[in-house]
Amino acid sequence: MLDMTVIAATGQALPTTPFEGRHLIGGAWVAGSVTVDRVSPAHGVVVSRSALGTAADAEAGVAAARAAFDSGVWSRATGKARAAVLLRVADLIEANVERIALLETLESGKPISQSRGEVSGAADLWRYAASLARNITGDSHNTLGPDMLGVILKEPIGVVSVITPWNFPFWILSQKLPFALAAGCTCVVKPSEMTPSSTVMMGELLIEAGLPAGVVNIVLGEGQPVGAVLASHPDVDMVTFTGSTAVGKAISVAASGSLKKVALELGGKNPQVIFPDADLESAADAVTFGIYFNAGECCNSGSRVLVHEDIAEAFVARVTALSRQVAFGDPLHPDTQVGAIISLVHQGKIDGYVKDAVAAGAKVALGGGPLMVPGLAGQFYQPTVVSGVTPDMAIARDEVFGPVLACLTFRTLDEAVALANDAAYGLSAGVWSENVHTCLEFARRVQAGTIWTNTWMDGFPEMTFGGFKQSGQGREIGRYGLEEFLEVKTVAMRIGRTRPNWVKTH
Repeated sequence: MLDMTVIAATGQALPTTPFEGRHLIGGAWVAGSVTVDRVSPAHGVVVSRSALGTAADAEAGVAAARAAFDSGVWSRATGKARAAVLLRVADLIEANVERIALLETLESGKPISQSRGEVSGAADLWRYAASLARNITGDSHNTLGPDMLGVILKEPIGVVSVITPWNFPFWILSQKLPFALAAGCTCVVKPSEMTPSSTVMMGELLIEAGLPAGVVNIVLGEGQPVGAVLASHPDVDMVTFTGSTAVGKAISVAASGSLKKVALELGGKNPQVIFPDADLESAADAVTFGIYFNAGECCNSGSRVLVHEDIAEAFVARVTALSRQVAFGDPLHPDTQVGAIISLVHQGKIDGYVKDAVAAGAKVALGGGPLMVPGLAGQFYQPTVVSGVTPDMAIARDEVFGPVLACLTFRTLDEAVALANDAAYGLSAGVWSENVHTCLEFARRVQAGTIWTNTWMDGFPEMTFGGFKQSGQGREIGRYGLEEFLEVKTVAMRIGRTRPNWVKTH
């Protein structure tokens, strides 16, 4: 028996009828002529059956969003009116946590406790965005002379394509959609074809909250053709996408034809840097959390730990011991901390990185292969700690997107910063030290959009999120997240009829 904590199948009854997912276009639910089944990655049974959209469906969604925006029913509504709808959505989210969380767990394989936290926590994002809807301000310039007044207005950018991933389908939708709506935009949403149902449920809540028809449209389907249309359509003014860096680059190319704005939240290879004077017990727990949260299928996964060589052996041993205590298994059990891997193909990719690292000279301190969970037919991967990793290995440079921790060592602060920055990505980073000067110097020098000091993955709606380098462009949540969906307009006004004539009359 593996020396790990495994929770067997609970035997909980699963839904007998798959959830039926339809498009939402112009305020009406539209069935697809073709559907696709989603098989639970943990339980091996069909849990949802969703419309598989066509290019025509995507174009219809764009047309509905365009018509709604141009009508002014939302784009010219007051901040008070927009905020009222967003607040009602927040209340409805909280009233439907169990229903949404169950289906998200069945589609994604994540633990039910995490799904509940993700869904209920999303309500706070909607409430914060509602507060911003009433506080969109520009500038005025009253120092341009006695005959001039300058006003800088901020207006909604227009129609926004919102393309979301499979790993946090409800949460990431809520990092984007309420902020776009607070700004006055209209939207076309395409969730991942692997986890579409919580987005459809969001559409139900939007209707119940009184959002005008066509303001938010949902088109289900795959990147080709639906995502391609949403990225390239000339009537779309902006695309916001979360997913892989490779797909983000493709979206930028597709969007370039009309020079529409693109906001991207992409991959990460996020380091946690451990100095000898850190609270090592707390750091070890945070490193363990950082790599196994959401089975490591997280852009903010702390997938690299950089440990000072004086404490490396003991620290890695502590993380390994903690890893054995993390509960892997049936995601429907309330005590499960790590559930299933999203697909068999992805599990093979994760395993390939571990095998390649071992072939290159690294050591597997724990795990390193698929995990069999008694009573379940789905795919799971063992908690895995890989030591002796060198910076040139793929496991140290690529986004593995699984429960696999790569352990490296350093000697000095300069070397730690260099190692942290030695990546194509720059999403987040962490530093552990009781010396505030060490923490501040690291935070100022590291190339990442979020720096955690003596903690990991704490987040708040007020604190904006986004990456450097190939981790993306633009920002989400916080006031900067609202600004992404606004255009700036200058209005120069002459006071009275004092403009001097340019044409000299005789």
